[in-house]
Amino acid sequence: MSERTAGCDKKAPMKTLLSTPEKRFILWLTPHFPAWVETWQLTLLTIPWSIGMILFGWLAGKTGNRNWLWASSVMIFLQWFTDCFDGAIGRYKNTGLIKWGFYMDHFLDFVFMCSVFIGWSYLFDGAGNKFLWFMSLGMGCLMVNAFLSFGATNQFKITYLATGPTEMRLYFILINTAIIFFGTTWLQICLPYIFIAFWLGICIVIYRTQKRIWQLDMDIKKNQRQNNNE
Repeated sequence: MSERTAGCDKKAPMKTLLSTPEKRFILWLTPHFPAWVETWQLTLLTIPWSIGMILFGWLAGKTGNRNWLWASSVMIFLQWFTDCFDGAIGRYKNTGLIKWGFYMDHFLDFVFMCSVFIGWSYLFDGAGNKFLWFMSLGMGCLMVNAFLSFGATNQFKITYLATGPTEMRLYFILINTAIIFFGTTWLQICLPYIFIAFWLGICIVIYRTQKRIWQLDMDIKKNQRQNNNE
């Protein structure tokens, strides 16, 4: 997810292992983009990357040739690249697509994350397939949590449990690579445990978010009482 700002623009600092080198890379490369590259072009490229994720996952499942997942990993890399720079290019050129960028960028991020799980779902039958669809739903829960929290706090937070979008993409590529070399049997065995850990993480995130917002309410109430007593 790019670091767009919008009035809705108080984005929480990204504190992950890769956030600092990633930011340095973005600041270094942004001025070197060709003049014809526009922020909206990079944002909308997530659409073909998402279609590619589903297509290559389907081909891997349909043909039994797991090497199609290399193409899926290329889609993940390309989506990371364009997503890193759409906001940076917009700010550098002062394009002005702030609110549109905020909306479209994050909506398409959600679409792409779902496409990852949809693509993998073609590799599994039965319970494994259902686990992946419910994990796609879990990504929706995280996005809803982020936007509702933003509405309540005016601070947009997209890193949870020391993990951000970049780390998630890296995990996806590593899983693709493991499937290519070792097949899906190991993942079929691990999926129930991954599913439980995934949803447990979501519950922790939601619990921490509501606790933080509750405390904000209590602070506001305390300040109101102090002001009334003065």
